[in-house]
Amino acid sequence: MDIPDYVPGHGLLADRIVVVTAAAGAGIGYAVAKKAVEEGATVVISDVHERRLAEAADLLAELAGIRPVTVVCDVRDEDQVQALLDVALAEHGRIDVMVNNAGLGGDTPLVEMTDEEWDRVLDVTLTGSMRCTRASMRIMGVQGHGVIVNNASVLGWRAQAGQSHYAAAKAGVMALTRCAAIEGVESGVRINCVAPSFATHPFLARTSSEELLVELAAGEAYGRGAEPWEVANVVVFLASDYSSYMTGEVVSVSSQRA
Repeated sequence: MDIPDYVPGHGLLADRIVVVTAAAGAGIGYAVAKKAVEEGATVVISDVHERRLAEAADLLAELAGIRPVTVVCDVRDEDQVQALLDVALAEHGRIDVMVNNAGLGGDTPLVEMTDEEWDRVLDVTLTGSMRCTRASMRIMGVQGHGVIVNNASVLGWRAQAGQSHYAAAKAGVMALTRCAAIEGVESGVRINCVAPSFATHPFLARTSSEELLVELAAGEAYGRGAEPWEVANVVVFLASDYSSYMTGEVVSVSSQRA
């Protein structure tokens, strides 16, 4: 099926301060930041790659007319996570939405997987999401409001060879989201997550073979992966008031066959 037309903004995040991790490059993170700007938000973007982060900020500046605040941040480092949020607060006075997009994958059979590879994927994908969720909940709890959107994966539910570390991490992100959401209710903080099947972008080729990507596309009802902006649309919905009754939910962004 052909890719649908890009959906324009409708002001769903007007006047919101939105922080997005792993927002450099051409993947879901940048698509979320771009969509947030189009929906009226002011964004703060972070990534571990300084050059690509600057390039993303330049593109967003062309769109918004103002260059977003950027913070180099490795979510494996608690001090860097805290620094990211401190900068967002110092610049804008509050954080309305936190989108925890940072993640790391791979394609290694379990019997060949080293402890180091397992630990690296879990530290970025699961523990990194925890660090960012924990830090933003502390701030939003004082504010009395806020929304957190985590990025999980359908592999948190489904089996795929070579993905034990990534699937375990993403299942953990789902569980983290559900439990943290219950804790956030009394302080007015909503926490949900998206679970894409897979989104088509250049960085996939670094962690997945061409054969695997073809196989994954064939398993989708539409015969293709999602465009990153199609996932970003759902993130924006969860970040907006349109999802005001939703917390602790995992929303699949997928057309996978049963």
